[in-house]
Amino acid sequence: MKTFILIHGSWHSAWNWHKVVPIIEKQGHKAIAVDLPGMGRDKTPIREVKMKSTVKKICQLIDSIEGKVILVGHSKNGIMISQAAEYRPGKVEKLIYLAAYLIPNGKTQAEYSSLDIDGVLKPYVTRYEESNSHTLQSGIYKEGLYHDCDQDITELAKVLLSHEPVESAITPLELSEENYGSIPRYYIECTEDRAVTPFIQKKMYTEMPCKKVYSLPTSHSPFFSQPEKLSGIFLEIALL
Repeated sequence: MKTFILIHGSWHSAWNWHKVVPIIEKQGHKAIAVDLPGMGRDKTPIREVKMKSTVKKICQLIDSIEGKVILVGHSKNGIMISQAAEYRPGKVEKLIYLAAYLIPNGKTQAEYSSLDIDGVLKPYVTRYEESNSHTLQSGIYKEGLYHDCDQDITELAKVLLSHEPVESAITPLELSEENYGSIPRYYIECTEDRAVTPFIQKKMYTEMPCKKVYSLPTSHSPFFSQPEKLSGIFLEIALL
C-alpha cells in the first residue's frame, strides 16, 4: 500500500481531489487531500500564512504517517512539495508534479510565472495589499482553469475558491542535491493548459529533469476532467 499526499494549487483546496481520492483508494492505497493554511476549511487568517508555516504543516502530516509517502503537487504548490521533500528526504518516496512549478534551488515561483506570458490568468488576479494576498476573478474560471470540465465544476469554484497568500511566490526555494535531489521526481504536463502553459511546463521539466514525463491532453484541472486517466498515472508511478 502506498500513501499519496495530494497538495492543491492556488486559490483551491482539498476539494480538488474529490474524484481522484476514491479511485486511488479503490486500488488499496491511501490518499490524503490537504487544505493548506488559509485555504479551504483551514481558517488561518490569510495575512498570517507564510511558506515556512505551510511547509511545516505538510511535514507534520508526513511525520504522522507510518512509512514513506508520495507527494503530489499541483500548479503553484509544486514549490511546497519540493521544500517539504528537502526537509523530509527519508520519508518521501517520490515527487509528482502536476502542471506544477518545478523550481531550482534559490529561485522563486514568481520568477518562472513571469516568463509564462501566454497564460490567461494574470489580468484577472486581484491583489489585496492589506492582507498580502490575491484572488482570481470568476470570469476567467471556465476559460482559464476548467475549459474541458463539466459546468458544475465552475459553479462550485465560484463558491469554494479563496484568497491566495503572496509571500510563498516570492520566497526562494532552499534545496540541496543531498536531500531533495535524492528523491525521484515525475512530471505530468497538461498540453491544453491555459493557466500554466505547456511552454513553461516544458521549460521547468527540461531544466529540472525528471525520471519520466507524462502528457495529458487536458486543461489545468485533469483531476476534474480526466480523473481516471490522472489516477492511472499516479498509480503507475507508485509502482515504478
